[in-house]
Amino acid sequence: MNFPALLSINLTLFLLILCGWLCRRWDIIDTATSKKLSKLILSIGQPMLIIASLNNAEYSPENLRLAGQVTLLGFGLHIFVAGFAYFLCKLIKRNFNKAKIFEFSLVFGNCGFIGFPILDSLLGKGFGSFLGAFYVISFHLFFWTWGILIFARGRDDIKLTPKKIFLNFGTVPCAIGVLLYFLKPIFVAPDFIGNFMNYMGNLCTPISVLVTGALLATISLRRMFTDWKLYLHSLLKLILFPLAVCVLATVIGLPELLILLATAMAAVPCGASVSMLAELYDIEPAYASQTVGMTSILSTVTLPVIMLAAEWIVSLI
Repeated sequence: MNFPALLSINLTLFLLILCGWLCRRWDIIDTATSKKLSKLILSIGQPMLIIASLNNAEYSPENLRLAGQVTLLGFGLHIFVAGFAYFLCKLIKRNFNKAKIFEFSLVFGNCGFIGFPILDSLLGKGFGSFLGAFYVISFHLFFWTWGILIFARGRDDIKLTPKKIFLNFGTVPCAIGVLLYFLKPIFVAPDFIGNFMNYMGNLCTPISVLVTGALLATISLRRMFTDWKLYLHSLLKLILFPLAVCVLATVIGLPELLILLATAMAAVPCGASVSMLAELYDIEPAYASQTVGMTSILSTVTLPVIMLAAEWIVSLI
C-alpha cells in the first residue's frame, strides 16, 4: 500500500470539504446551486466516470479474471453488510424514519466519488478505478432495489419498478462500460471520445465533495458533534464493518489485492445519495445530512488507519 498517497488523497478530500463549507458560508454555493451540481454529477459525471474507467483499462485475460472476481466480491460484500445492517437496526429501538437512514447509510458508501481515487492511491492510478468500476455494478443494482425498499417501508408513495431497477444513471453506464471493455479486441473508442469521458468523469470527486462540504454548512455542527448516535453509526460504518470485512476476507483466503479492495470500499464514508434521497422523499433530511457530514469528516482519519490495519492483518497469513 502506498500510504503517503493514501494520506495525501484523504487530506485533499478534507480540504475540499472545508472549501465547500466556506463556499456555502460565503454564499458562493446556495441551495439551488447545490441541487444543480448534485444533479450534474448524478446524471452526467458519475455515468462518465464509470464508462471512462472501463474504457481506459487495458484488456487482458488477467484483467478480465480480476474484473469477474471484483464483481462477485461486490455482490458478496453488499449482501453481507445489508444483512448485518438490517438485523442490527431491528435490535436498536429508535425513530422509524431515522432507522431507515441509519440502515441505508451503513450499506451504501461513497464507493464511486471517493472510492475510486482511494483505490487508485492503493492499487495504482487507473487500475484502481478500473476495478472500482466493476465493483459499483453491484452497488447500483443494490442501490436501486434494496436501497429503495428501505425507504419504501411504511410508505405507499415509494414503489420499486422494473424501470427503476434496470434503467437508471448507475446500471446503464455500467452496461455501456462493460460492453466497451469486451469490444476492445475489435473496437477502441476514438481518443476524442475517451478524452471527453475522462474530463466529465474527473468532475465527480471535486464537485461531490464540495457539495458535501456545502451541505455541512447548512446544519448545526455543534448538534452533529454532540450526537452520540452519530458516533455509534460512524464507529460501525468506518471501523467495525471494514475490520469485519477484512478479517472475513482473510479467513476465507482471498488474495491480498481483493482483501484491500473490499476493506477500502467498506471503509469509505456514507454517500451523498443518502441525503439526496432523504430530501426527495422527506425522510429525516437533516439527520441524513449529519450522517453524511460526520462520516465524511471522520473518514479522513479512519480510512488510512483502517488500511494500515488491513495490511497488518494480511501480513499475519
